[in-house]
Amino acid sequence: MDEAVRRRAAAEAVRLAGALSWWWLLRGRLYEARGALAAVAAAVPDSAEARVLHAAFALLTGERPAGADIAAVRDGRAAWLYAYGLFHIGEPGASEKANARARELFTEDGDPWGTAAALGLQAMLALVRGDLAAIAADGPRSAALFREIGDRWGELQTVAPLAVLAEIKGDYAAAERGQHEGLRIARELGLQNEVAARLSGLGRLALLAHDWERARDLHERARRMAAEQGYRYVETHALMGLALGARRSGDLDAAAAHLARIRDEYESSMIGEHLLLAEFGFTAELRGDGPEAAAYHRRALEIARTLADPRAVALSLEGLAGALVLTGDAAGAARLLGAADAARRGAGAPLPEAERGDVDRITAAATAVLGEEAFAAAFRGGADTPATAY
Repeated sequence: MDEAVRRRAAAEAVRLAGALSWWWLLRGRLYEARGALAAVAAAVPDSAEARVLHAAFALLTGERPAGADIAAVRDGRAAWLYAYGLFHIGEPGASEKANARARELFTEDGDPWGTAAALGLQAMLALVRGDLAAIAADGPRSAALFREIGDRWGELQTVAPLAVLAEIKGDYAAAERGQHEGLRIARELGLQNEVAARLSGLGRLALLAHDWERARDLHERARRMAAEQGYRYVETHALMGLALGARRSGDLDAAAAHLARIRDEYESSMIGEHLLLAEFGFTAELRGDGPEAAAYHRRALEIARTLADPRAVALSLEGLAGALVLTGDAAGAARLLGAADAARRGAGAPLPEAERGDVDRITAAATAVLGEEAFAAAFRGGADTPATAY
């Protein structure tokens, strides 16, 4: 490929860049890919495929290049890789558009692998939107197609949305089976990026089991491995896992330090920004600072409404409820808790027992002020009011 670039052999350079892109991706050589593809894009400036491939790896390594002309791309796999990069940088809307373009090209070419890949990415995008029905539809279809083709890497891509769906539903045993199966495949294939992602997923499940030490170990291993590969997406998620574990185990200083590092050192997406603000808010609440907690949760609520994810809206309402208790409005807190509960149930995802720690703490604090009957009445009033009213 380097020789093709040196000789300005445009067709050869672009063909080899496209072929090597998959090896770079699977082996986690993301920075190497970005540098090599920058050279190809510079040597062949009129190639939409070369520009899109370079942009994809720039996204995967945490950069935000100028938007690529996805409409000019004729290679479905290049379009899909760009959509994949957009997803990992936290641009779900742009990723959906690019993935739709990729699926059009895959359909035109009769490419079953591409169709499976597009469905798998659709499932991940549905997870961002909180569309549990779409995850349940697209994830298994993608996995089945990849199994028919015999592509275990592709099958591995469906692990995350399906495991998280099981986690949301409270089926932690199924979630853990999925993550362990994904880890086994990733190790067999030598895919270090995927190993890091599955370790982070298992860390999340350990956190839900209140096994703080195991959760910390798994998230730290995932963070180090992802950092070595330049895989910023998993690195950020692992750091957030460390922050969540620290806060929930009572180490507020460590939680604040992890959150500040994410804020200061990493490009945050809208979905990541929402959770980051929510965690800053809960940390402030546990320190007894109601006004600061409320400010964080109100900013998070604005983002949650933009995402149109009812679970994200519910999390922000629950956080605001904790802030209101501290500032003397226990009745308002009870109404917010009712609205949050209704939003979660409306999405088909009531809060599982393992994730009720914050809600139970805030409920107890509000009930202590109001009494059980007054709390229940205010809670019912909140449940009967649309979450958009808050």
